[in-house]
Amino acid sequence: MSSTQQYREQSKDKLVIFDTTLRDGEQSPGASMTKDEKIRIAKALEKMRVDVIEAGFAISSQGDFEAVQAIANTITESRICSLSRAVRGDIERAAEALKGANAGRIHTFIATSPIHMKHKLQMEPDQVLEQAVGAVKIARGLIDDVEFSLEDASRTEFDFMCRITEAVINAGAGTINLPDTVGYADPAEYGSMIRRLLNTVPNADKAIFSVHCHNDLGLAVANSLNAVQAGARQVECTINGLGERAGNASLEELVMAIRTRRDVFPVTTDIDTVHIVPTSRLVSSITGFPVQPNKAIVGANAFAHESGIHQDGILKFRETYEIMKAEDVGWTTNRLTLGKLSGRAAFAARLEELGISFDSKEEFGEAFTRFKELADKKREIFDEDLQALVSDVQLGTQGDALTLIDLEVLSKTGQSPLAKIGIRYKDKDHSAEASGDGAVDAIFNAIEKLVNSETKLQLYSVNAVTQGTDSQGGVTVRLEKAGRIINGQGADTDILLASAKAYLNALTLMRNPGRLHPQLGGV
Repeated sequence: MSSTQQYREQSKDKLVIFDTTLRDGEQSPGASMTKDEKIRIAKALEKMRVDVIEAGFAISSQGDFEAVQAIANTITESRICSLSRAVRGDIERAAEALKGANAGRIHTFIATSPIHMKHKLQMEPDQVLEQAVGAVKIARGLIDDVEFSLEDASRTEFDFMCRITEAVINAGAGTINLPDTVGYADPAEYGSMIRRLLNTVPNADKAIFSVHCHNDLGLAVANSLNAVQAGARQVECTINGLGERAGNASLEELVMAIRTRRDVFPVTTDIDTVHIVPTSRLVSSITGFPVQPNKAIVGANAFAHESGIHQDGILKFRETYEIMKAEDVGWTTNRLTLGKLSGRAAFAARLEELGISFDSKEEFGEAFTRFKELADKKREIFDEDLQALVSDVQLGTQGDALTLIDLEVLSKTGQSPLAKIGIRYKDKDHSAEASGDGAVDAIFNAIEKLVNSETKLQLYSVNAVTQGTDSQGGVTVRLEKAGRIINGQGADTDILLASAKAYLNALTLMRNPGRLHPQLGGV
């Protein structure tokens, strides 16, 4: 029996958790991540015991290829997957990126709904079928684990769905994914579709059936869970429900629903749930998408009980108002702190626990120096502080980074604030000053004097990185240029410094070449 066959056999009562935060999650407008940031998230997912990590879309850009390759070479406990369209060039590029993986998977797809075939592909169903089979055969010749997705499956004609599913399984696809690409499905309808397909396709027992649901109608998790009850044994999801438009099915909600309602769902997962909250916070800090307070499982209010009646019930017997323990999802695991007296060994040990590594001793030294500077400003350093600090250091060591070296802001009642800024770019220092309607506006105007980026500011937001009045402020700046949207992050105990860092971060990321979108590439 091959490793892939064993994998499928083990998955009959086990639900395979397929995380696509690094691929579909990154397609959220502005949610760009650097290679180092993707590796940090991948390590967190591995620690959580995610089964499959979709590391990216290898052909979309050189940066995406390198990120998939680096993750494949780093992660050993999770299966690493790369997306590809149903064309030879995509598939071969994915296979190349996955060469170093302990366990790899190529995930190839083509649209199968009448509306997509007619208006996007401009192909007949038989042509789509032929291309799908050909793509799976090419992929199967390069790797032993192939997943095939019927894009827009929830709007695909059932007879054609059966034809193409049977054909790609015969061609070597071990996983069949049926995405609700545009979040159109109804839970009962979607579950029924999965059940009917499993009962109709003659070789259905030779593959794991998977679902990938979007949240356009707020039904992604409900649709995924109904599909599991109908026989699906893989769910594709993201941390915090990150993803295009309204997002994807949320990993934390799916996993905890299955764990909490064992009486309803006939499956288990391998997820180590205590890592859910730390991973949620990591993804939020890197992408600049804050978690809403009332978000299930990972929101700040998820285990808060303000009502006196609720508080009384909790004190008497926890399960009166809590269906799960806060500790079970990691609400206390990120509280180990460092302080100004912590040395290099303690600092290095904590970074190792967080899955953070540096390419050089110089980079580590810079991080430790920043840590000591922060420790002089803050009494306690939390994990979130370290994650923000590391992101800042790693970006600053890039050769094309715009780095803040000096900032002075003069603000007085009745006068326009004046900002003087110093920036380093490719080992040369530049300075400028400008006024503005407020201190932050003055800072941004001064930066634009030097850079002249021709970008449009879409969003400026500030969130506390941790608790307390000495918390770092995490600033997100969203810039748009020619339809491309980028989020920049900056953190500092001084909000003005954090704002300048975030703007420069966004401009640095904007200078990097854009990526090909998998669904807009003509295939």
